[in-house]
Amino acid sequence: MSVSGLRAAGPGAPPRPRERQGLAYLPLACGLLLLPWLVVLADSGTPQWVALDSLEAVGLVSTGLLALRGPHRALAPAAAGTATLLLLDASVDLATSHGAALLAAVAMAVLAELPLATACGSLALRGAMAQQPSSRLPR
Repeated sequence: MSVSGLRAAGPGAPPRPRERQGLAYLPLACGLLLLPWLVVLADSGTPQWVALDSLEAVGLVSTGLLALRGPHRALAPAAAGTATLLLLDASVDLATSHGAALLAAVAMAVLAELPLATACGSLALRGAMAQQPSSRLPR
């Protein structure tokens, strides 16, 4: 392996395509898993939660698909919007829950919504950085 090959594999090197795709599967899978939950919510008679979770599902699936596609100008806004929806969901759940429901809201925030928001934020940053012109000077 050449010295330039070693430099490219070192710390701070851009992730390889396979590593980038691994993170894309997380929002895609979670968005698809959210679809059956929407049926349960619809039966409970809370249209505002159905609307919010529907937006989250659409955002997660579209973020995952755009990230799998590779650098695309729509990735950063889609991922940032989805992260915002997830943070909104977590904060409203925590603000409106009491007793045992508060424990469930904390668990959902810590185990699902905040990690997913972080993953979407990471994808948003990657998408935004991919749209920036290279800072490297030509050799």
